[in-house]
Amino acid sequence: MGSAPRSIRRVQTSLQPLILFAAYLLLILTVARILLVAWQAERVFAVDMFATIFVQGLRFDLVLLGLALVIPVLAFPLFASTGRPLRIWQLLLRFYLPAVLLFVLFMEISTPSFVEQFDSRPNILFVEYLNHPREVFATLWAAYKLPLIFASVMIPMVALVFTRAFRTMAQRVEATGVLPALFLFPLLLIASAGLIRSTLDHRPVNPSTVALSTDPLVNDLALNSTYTLLYAIYETRHEGQGGLRYGDMPEDEVIDSVRSEMHVAGGDFSSGLLPTLHTQHGMTRRKNLVIIIEESLGAEFVGALGGLPLTPRLDALSEEGIWLENLFATGTRSVRGLEAIVSGYPPTPARSVVKLPKSQRGFFTLAELLSTAGYETSFIYGGEAQFDNMRRFFINNGFGHVIDEKDYIDPVFVGSWGVSDEDLFARADEEFERAGDGPFFSVVFTSSNHSPYQFPDGRIDLFDADKNTVNNAVKYADHALGGFFEQARQSSYWDDTVFLVVADHNSRVYGDQVLPVDRFHIPGLILGGSVEPRSIDTLASQIDLGPTLLSLIGFVGEHPMTGRDLTNPVNTDGPGRAIMQFNTTQAYMEGDQVIVMQRDHPVEQFRYVDSRLEAVQGIDEGLRKKALAQSIWASLAYEKSLYRLGAKDFRVAGL
Repeated sequence: MGSAPRSIRRVQTSLQPLILFAAYLLLILTVARILLVAWQAERVFAVDMFATIFVQGLRFDLVLLGLALVIPVLAFPLFASTGRPLRIWQLLLRFYLPAVLLFVLFMEISTPSFVEQFDSRPNILFVEYLNHPREVFATLWAAYKLPLIFASVMIPMVALVFTRAFRTMAQRVEATGVLPALFLFPLLLIASAGLIRSTLDHRPVNPSTVALSTDPLVNDLALNSTYTLLYAIYETRHEGQGGLRYGDMPEDEVIDSVRSEMHVAGGDFSSGLLPTLHTQHGMTRRKNLVIIIEESLGAEFVGALGGLPLTPRLDALSEEGIWLENLFATGTRSVRGLEAIVSGYPPTPARSVVKLPKSQRGFFTLAELLSTAGYETSFIYGGEAQFDNMRRFFINNGFGHVIDEKDYIDPVFVGSWGVSDEDLFARADEEFERAGDGPFFSVVFTSSNHSPYQFPDGRIDLFDADKNTVNNAVKYADHALGGFFEQARQSSYWDDTVFLVVADHNSRVYGDQVLPVDRFHIPGLILGGSVEPRSIDTLASQIDLGPTLLSLIGFVGEHPMTGRDLTNPVNTDGPGRAIMQFNTTQAYMEGDQVIVMQRDHPVEQFRYVDSRLEAVQGIDEGLRKKALAQSIWASLAYEKSLYRLGAKDFRVAGL
């Protein structure tokens, strides 16, 4: 009779640390969720999800608990049953359990700052930014000093509590015996698996389970940040195929639809192997091309687009060139904008092709096209060009020269993200003057309008009383841009150059809609000595910029871009279209009609009115197929390496 209670006691001492771990884990996540809901209470109550967030939140916290217990459960019969390997079990309890708790705590403490920037719980961007610790720490210190100090104090204190508690419990652990361990093992394994699946349905729970409102952030509150991060990493398994698919469609139908929407004559398609490779017919002129990409310049900051009065220089310039009033970004990250502007490539649910392995060589860019036509090509940046893998992608795909922070001598100002926009433009002017008769193609990427919004003193009259705000940074970036064009007008290259000024993306994408379309609206301006001023109000996408620019510089030849040439009246007389990617949600907008596709969720259609999405009854089947075809094509082109040049048979008029 005495041996049974002793066996039970041994089992209890071995499992008590797991029970304590579960209690601590659920406590951390529950408290964090309460604080987040209190912070976002207005949005939570607006969609009536208060109770749902906490019920489903507990469910997903238990999913994380099941995941965290997999390792100790698998180790239990091997190391907890007999005396000799018991030391390994004690070490696992002593170090693994508190380490997991500290990581979960760290993720929850990091969440508010991430929400401030991206309006979502941490996702794959969280991991990507960890690859650039200097920029990230400088940004956090400048913009989030108090949260950083709090985390620096809080985490070590909690770590001390956790390590002491689990060390004490681990020292008391006794071997359970072989038979009790073998009996308990399948029960623990089934319990862990049950927590992870959290359902008896065909598929386990996933983030789409809580996609119950049109506000993505509120849906995210029903998850926890460790889970969202792990799930985002898990989803990268789709990247070999260009990301997840929103539906199925025969490949020939996809290609036919995409070709039809390019508005290119059937006889101009020139390859049976590369479906979108086609001949573009340009004008008889030869021009240099400069693309100036303004960091995070959303329409809400641009006076000429109805925004705040922060861009007087750009507003004035908008009357001197081709002003795109209704231009939309393809995504919410710089690399997403770069792929659209420099490659004309549409967005996918995967990461930008700037980062993906199959696109690091032989992937189409304007630089590759123009370098083969005799252009000198360059990428000019004020920060570190290896950020977001930019240097590798550009150098391997046609850019002959990359200039970044280390190449500036005695810059006027250096901030967390590199030299100031004034330094950047001064260097760009030097490079363009040095090019002589050209031709040259250059991408100039600004960075002053990036959190923590650092720029030199005495340049502008501050819009906000505190200097380092986004409004003041936008005003400074506009000041630097205007100064560059004053200088360029006096240069030897002005008359022979076409300039594009465009944002990489909006400043911050957030809101209570399934996809905040208004947060993708950006400025676009094409100007130069030979560009005749006019305004285009047709809906347009960043992927339309490449074909348009090629026409204006006199390109004649082949490329695979699927965007529309906005110099052709055929493409400005109709409603236009734009494609937008937001996390795992993609929208296809044609006129004011918007198709929204989400992961594991039915397709929805909305009408875009007064910067809001209004649900409509039924689905326009033709529009749905266009949207699906565009999303599948982007993934297909990456997967099968279809987005490249064929035979090098192209030229620029006059060469």
